[in-house]
Amino acid sequence: MSNDLRRQALAGAAFAVAAYGSWGFNPIYFKALSQVPAIEILGHRTVWSVLLLAGMLSFMRRWRQVRAALTSRKVLITLLATTVILGGNWLLFIWAVNSGRVLEASLGYYMNPLVNVVLGVVALKERLTRAQLVAVALAACGVGNLVLQVGVVPWVSLGLALSFGTYGLLRKTAAVASVEGLFIEVLLMLPPSVALLVWLDLDGVGHFGRGDGWVDLLLILGGPITALPLVWFASAARRLKLGILGFFQYLAPTLQFLLAVFVYEEPFSLPRLVTFALIWTAIGVVSIDSLRRLRTVQA
Repeated sequence: MSNDLRRQALAGAAFAVAAYGSWGFNPIYFKALSQVPAIEILGHRTVWSVLLLAGMLSFMRRWRQVRAALTSRKVLITLLATTVILGGNWLLFIWAVNSGRVLEASLGYYMNPLVNVVLGVVALKERLTRAQLVAVALAACGVGNLVLQVGVVPWVSLGLALSFGTYGLLRKTAAVASVEGLFIEVLLMLPPSVALLVWLDLDGVGHFGRGDGWVDLLLILGGPITALPLVWFASAARRLKLGILGFFQYLAPTLQFLLAVFVYEEPFSLPRLVTFALIWTAIGVVSIDSLRRLRTVQA
């Protein structure tokens, strides 16, 4: 590998760590806003993201791409669907964190690559490899273990995994880049978000501008916390092969898992340990299979 390619790879790895590390530490941010309802946090996250992304698009001179996407009926319909799914995913994650369910959220994002495999079979008629079939079976056993041993369906984990997997699948079909696409999505969320925040303020129950400067600052930071990791991810994707980038995705749920168990001290019973062990084993099977295929392609 030449020095230039090595520098590109190192820079890509740094951007990937920054992106997935930011998503992994997200619970710390939302925990700091635990006194604010999840729906209000989502509203502020939308408003400040629109403002920040608008500034970024102006700096990058990409408004032409935004206009092209907005005038394409097919792209706009797809982005309307992804907006609903993304908003639901964000709301569920914020609620899970502030309800003491970071462990369930981390399980959901561990499951996401396996859900992507299943969605590929259902939506794209892809064929499962033997390793993928084993991994999906292990994941199903993990979910079944929780249902049988604890008596509850891990709906938070399944909801996050399914919503994010479906979101990713639909975004692949939309002919729009990541930053432009996210701007349009939060722009579509803007009217109901502004209406909600105005209603909360008029009703006297909104938290912004009530004299707590720390809360105000945290709510404003929802913009960069939402947008910057995406920019870092896009920078990593330009520098790293997709197969290599995929291995970094486990950093986020791992950090969330460590926060849940060792910082927030959420219950981690034997049945949950068994479920996580099965999911981790499934991830290992898929990762080894992906690495083998990557080496075969490069050979």
